[in-house]
Amino acid sequence: MRNDSDFPLMAAPLQGFTESPFRHFHAEIYGTGAMNVTYFSPFLRLEKGDVRPRDMREISTPLNGNHQLIPQIIFKNPEEFTLLVDKIKSAGHTSIDLNMGCPFVPQVRKGRGAGMLSHPDVIEEIGNLMAEMPDITFSLKMRLGTASPREWQPLVDIINRMPLEHVTIHPRTASQQYGGELHTDEFSEFSSALIHPVIFNGDITTPSMIDSLRERHPSIKGIMAGRGLLMRPSLFNEWTENREWPREERIEKLLQLHNAIFNHYRLTLTGGDAQVLSKIKPMWEYFGADFDRKAVKKILKANSLTNYTTAISSLTR
Repeated sequence: MRNDSDFPLMAAPLQGFTESPFRHFHAEIYGTGAMNVTYFSPFLRLEKGDVRPRDMREISTPLNGNHQLIPQIIFKNPEEFTLLVDKIKSAGHTSIDLNMGCPFVPQVRKGRGAGMLSHPDVIEEIGNLMAEMPDITFSLKMRLGTASPREWQPLVDIINRMPLEHVTIHPRTASQQYGGELHTDEFSEFSSALIHPVIFNGDITTPSMIDSLRERHPSIKGIMAGRGLLMRPSLFNEWTENREWPREERIEKLLQLHNAIFNHYRLTLTGGDAQVLSKIKPMWEYFGADFDRKAVKKILKANSLTNYTTAISSLTR
């Protein structure tokens, strides 16, 4: 068992996947409370001039009671930033993560997410506002740029003046979305120029990769995993225990996690089979990584809860 409490493990936010049921049951089944794991909510944003009610419910539900949660926000100007922060404070949270990395094109075009990286004047305004909020702990998640992996360069001084607990860097550009090479040389240069602790995020899919990252980038202060954690929910356990779980052990726990989330949706959603299936089937985009493709395809084609549970049962035969 590793004794590395100064190297935090962070569960990245993914819209539609890492909502409160996933976080709650992942924390419960994998025991992440003892592993210095922090979870980040999918970003809160404004809709028709106010925070979406479902976003506020997401950060206020009792399901959050068994894990450390930091809400994340996405915004395009100081006005949106201030309104989001005030709403989150009213819900009792004192830590907030700023999303300057979302590559979703409609958000980027509006200057939100990674689109914010093209507006250093706005980032500086946000930093000035943050300095006036000593009761809130802020962090930042970003990419290297929108089109070029060197767009971070004119932002370094601005980010260094911001009161940040850490900066999480995904070493791709927004135009790359989630594919293509990681710009690790640019990551090293950028992280060296920052005065804040740096967290590495991107393509961490096995426990050994965490050790490799620390060897290549010894200055990083933690890692954040998103899609890798969904594909391999035991990722943090395996690294903490310093052993790679056999496939059978990984599958047993993953199915426990799936069943807990599935049963939660069956009990709480009132829209019938279609609503439950619309929530649970997308999880197999990642959960299916350790299973036969044909078996996963049957799960994705299921059009009723009966067919779905039959397809799930076939996974263990």
